[in-house]
Amino acid sequence: MTDSLAGIQLLSELTDEEIKIVQKSCSWKTYGAGEQIIDQHSESQDIYFIVDGAVRVVNYSLSGREITFQDLEPGGHFGELAAIDGLPRSASIMVMGEARIASLPAKQFKNIIIENPNIALKLMKHLAKLVRTSTTRIMDLSTLGANNRVHADVLALARKFTTDDLTAEIKPIPVHSDVASRVSTTRETVARVMSDLARKKIVERTKTSLLVKDLERLESMVEDVRG
Repeated sequence: MTDSLAGIQLLSELTDEEIKIVQKSCSWKTYGAGEQIIDQHSESQDIYFIVDGAVRVVNYSLSGREITFQDLEPGGHFGELAAIDGLPRSASIMVMGEARIASLPAKQFKNIIIENPNIALKLMKHLAKLVRTSTTRIMDLSTLGANNRVHADVLALARKFTTDDLTAEIKPIPVHSDVASRVSTTRETVARVMSDLARKKIVERTKTSLLVKDLERLESMVEDVRG
């Protein structure tokens, strides 16, 4: 792992020299698998950059059930909401595997935004995407049954891995508990839906991946219930 922000997408508009200046203002830390980086409702305001590894954005219900919002990969960032408005954190961040993370104080981050309109525009587009994604998820949770939500989640994953609009190879194989956490259902429901998709020859599980063999049919199943 190297302490460089050169691969951070949000900062790609900066020159090499500007990147080096930002790097010097960051604190750097390596986190282990399952370790918590941010606790929901905490008062910290730094923004974080994922240099290596991956993290998961989660919340917890009053009963302790984990609800997954999204997984973030190297080059991504998180914590920008608190850095912008100064309010408590809206979610917790957990490390999925060993990760190297750089944190930048909110004041320096705001200066970067003010001095670099292109980065400010990129941040706005990122936040707009979050709003659109959240709107879709709220609609799915409000209008779709558990089975249909699993279908929609598999479709969203497949779209990230498709090459010909007909098939997709999802790697690694989706973990049932992770899918259940994203769509607010049980692992048993996810297992049952996956088995049903396999019987219909829409998906096929291999040793290393989940093959979506009929992407068009899966899309139709999701869009028909979404209307």
